[in-house]
Amino acid sequence: MSSLTAKYPDLSACREDIEAGYRCLSRAYEAGGKLLVCGNGGSAADSEHIVGELMKGFMSKRPLSSDRRGLLESAFREDGAYLANHLQGALPAISLVSHSALMTAYANDVAADMVFAQQVYGLAKPEDVLIAISTSGNSGNVVRAVQVAHALGVATIALAGSGGGKLADLCDVTIRVPWTSTPDIQERHLPIYHTLCMMVEQDFFGDRHEGAIEEDRNVRGA
Repeated sequence: MSSLTAKYPDLSACREDIEAGYRCLSRAYEAGGKLLVCGNGGSAADSEHIVGELMKGFMSKRPLSSDRRGLLESAFREDGAYLANHLQGALPAISLVSHSALMTAYANDVAADMVFAQQVYGLAKPEDVLIAISTSGNSGNVVRAVQVAHALGVATIALAGSGGGKLADLCDVTIRVPWTSTPDIQERHLPIYHTLCMMVEQDFFGDRHEGAIEEDRNVRGA
């Protein structure tokens, strides 16, 4: 966190909210949950970017736990070691913007502003968390997704601009970048979610917790 605010001093104003977002995300993973993330345009690209940092090694190589290695090696005598050596620990995350067939069908057949909401309704569990990205905080389809998440008891984190828009009143945590221009806001969203990803990765794949999330899933029977 200190490196983030040293590089981007203007984000010091968001420090408490970023820390709250980290705790929210970490609690979801501790509970065996997953991340859902959505946004439009550049924020859609950010959604994909976040998933890319969580589903594979980001700052850590995330080697598999001994239990998971053994599972693969016992299932496939010849290929098990290769599989184990080329898989990495994952923090489950789904970018809602990736489902093009569902999104286009729902927008055409039902309602365009309900696409993300339908995905949240179909995918989300109470232990999950939704990151909603909107520079204005007022993107209709993102707001609808948060409304459904709230009704289902799913924690919500918003990445927005200085005003926060409608998301500020709906989300459990709203990280408001102190800028009003869309490009300026998006430029700050990236280091914020990089920081969140690094902090959560350290929790589950740091030296003291190597492979902990996989072993926890084994206990839960996932």
